[in-house]
Amino acid sequence: MLHDPALAQAAKEVRPKSAVSTGVGVAGLVGLLAWVAVARWFRMDGPYAALMNVVCCGLPMVVWSVFVDKVHRNPTTGIDWSSTTSWRETFDISLTKIAGLWVTWVGIAIVYGMGRFYWQGNYAFAMTMLGWAAPLLFVGAIPYVIWLDRKLVEPKDGAYALGAWLMGTEKVDPEAIYAHLRSWAVKGFFLAFMLAIVPPGFGEFIRADWGRVLADPVALANWLITFMFVIDVAFATVGYVLTMRPLDSHIRSANPYAAAWTAALICYPPFVLMDIGRPLDYHQGTADWTHWLAGQPVLLALNGAVLVALTAIYAWATVAFGFRFSNLTHRGILTHGPYAVSRHPAYLSKNLFWWLATMPFLTTGTLVDGARATLLMMVVGGVYYWRAKTEEWHLGEDPAYQAYSQWIARNGAVPRFFAWVAGRKVV
Repeated sequence: MLHDPALAQAAKEVRPKSAVSTGVGVAGLVGLLAWVAVARWFRMDGPYAALMNVVCCGLPMVVWSVFVDKVHRNPTTGIDWSSTTSWRETFDISLTKIAGLWVTWVGIAIVYGMGRFYWQGNYAFAMTMLGWAAPLLFVGAIPYVIWLDRKLVEPKDGAYALGAWLMGTEKVDPEAIYAHLRSWAVKGFFLAFMLAIVPPGFGEFIRADWGRVLADPVALANWLITFMFVIDVAFATVGYVLTMRPLDSHIRSANPYAAAWTAALICYPPFVLMDIGRPLDYHQGTADWTHWLAGQPVLLALNGAVLVALTAIYAWATVAFGFRFSNLTHRGILTHGPYAVSRHPAYLSKNLFWWLATMPFLTTGTLVDGARATLLMMVVGGVYYWRAKTEEWHLGEDPAYQAYSQWIARNGAVPRFFAWVAGRKVV
């Protein structure tokens, strides 16, 4: 075959296929909006209505993925649906795997029990929900694992390795156990966090006074920003719940780098360093955008619109994951939506939001306070840059991400802009 440089270049410019279809996110949004309309009409603003919002978001995504995208037939699931293996042939593997899973879940429960903050404030609701779900999870794992192991190409996974090690039935690869524990550490930590923050934002959005919202551009902006976070939190919670091979949403790998875990955990309670009184607290001596733009209705409306747009981009980045959203994990490479413009649209939009919402360079105190707040905000941006780079270290081990990274560097608007600013030529 003759080499055609033009065809080679054209192929080089084709965007790598995304692991998730746009339809999944749209289906989730439709379900979420339908429930929001019902909840608003009947004034259902409690925590269980908020959880119902998550359910109404997730169910349409599952239906779309199974019946339209047919994700359960993707080779990346590791499932061979044509397999006729008898449950008797895999029963010992299944029992060992169930033992590994149960031990893992007991370990997570012990951590929850030891962490006093898990039983205070919003986290108390999360613990109640997880407590109700635990018996169903422990019992439901038995038929699920026995059924799935009959169809798996390789049923001996990390849970099996942990169970085999505990029972001393065979020599296992320690890395398989470490990978298993990392994956469940991510899920245990972040699922509790998501369940804790689902009710407050949903309730605030549903209870809003539309008369005031429509009459005040600042109130309207804050209401829309709250709604964007309602969408973000719902999709993210669905992502942590629906981590399943039949949906091809399982964790391929959890980030193995300590630097990645450090950078991520300091952004979330109880380790968060940006909270009031913490080392990276940039709020002292500052006031928000409504203070500095008070009396300037045009500027208030413009800044509010930009903040809403930035929050919408942030939520869009989460929606693009479908039910594969998760921190510190690889669950498939995204190349569509905002990820066709930037490698890290969520981090970029979030940091720009903070700058425009806080305006740390304007101070209610001294010049030193303003300088300190600005520098701390820059450090926070550095933390998210650190998170982005450690994620790239992890995902970069996948050839699919390497192809995406090369494509976005040439075609993504954000990388091209930064290359232009730095005076680098895009190759």
